Amino acid sequence: MRGLALGATLLLAGCASVPAELAPAPVPPAAPSEAAKPAAQLQYLYGSPEAAVAVRATNARIADYGVWRIKERPKDSVVLAPGATMDAPAFEPCGDKPFAAVFDADETLIWNLGPMRWFAEKGTAFDPKIWDQWEKAGAGKAVAMPGSVEMVNRLRAAGITVIANTNRSAANAKGSEDTLRAAGLGEFKHGETLFLMGDDAGGSSKDGRRAAIASKYCVIILGGDQLGDFSQQFNAKDLPAAQRMTLATSAAAENLWDRGWFLFPNPVYGPWEKLGWDDAFPSDKQWEPE
Repeated sequence: MRGLALGATLLLAGCASVPAELAPAPVPPAAPSEAAKPAAQLQYLYGSPEAAVAVRATNARIADYGVWRIKERPKDSVVLAPGATMDAPAFEPCGDKPFAAVFDADETLIWNLGPMRWFAEKGTAFDPKIWDQWEKAGAGKAVAMPGSVEMVNRLRAAGITVIANTNRSAANAKGSEDTLRAAGLGEFKHGETLFLMGDDAGGSSKDGRRAAIASKYCVIILGGDQLGDFSQQFNAKDLPAAQRMTLATSAAAENLWDRGWFLFPNPVYGPWEKLGWDDAFPSDKQWEPE
């Protein structure tokens, strides 16, 4: 959500009025020559056939999984129970609750093309006031991600309730309902099939909202573009990058990825933007030409 400045702008934070994934950090504006075309990550996610194919394939896997999973009623949902950890995972029981699939909204069900282009062309950092306007009046300018309409329709046809759990503001609930509808994703109703930041005291953490959903539904699918869409454990304050990687690639997590937990590609923003050279390129793998 920026020009070339996007690479460091949208760090995860618990902002009360904007999605935590999109919280601002000061970044110098891009020079006019740099803003002549979108940043590479924007080109990839929103304009490349490579990204379109990857996203469509993820949505197809989700639909196939959901239709298959309900054939044999699962004992547990894929929502971690309160107090459970990735080291000792335990899940909310299903009982005879109806089935549901829970998704993030931004860069999971929809692409926010309107503000993404605006910030990039202006070469500015993320502005919460602009984002607030987008939440209220962006309907028709966001688009459904490739394959998401087909995926949502297949799940609903199979009897699976589709729910959005997003860090958009509860104060702008109608705008988000309108945006999802205008993108072709059907009806979402705040408090029933649309859960927003401000619905509880958890701030940007979605754990409380997930628990509320899991108390009424057997959640067989979680989908998102950030690890916080699955558990706030991945966003623990001061969690070292190496430990975050370990949590996400542990044996317990590996049993969930593409088996109830589905992650969408998003190179545009996320908590990984805090990584340093040694986080991305381990020092013992350094190489220099002779």
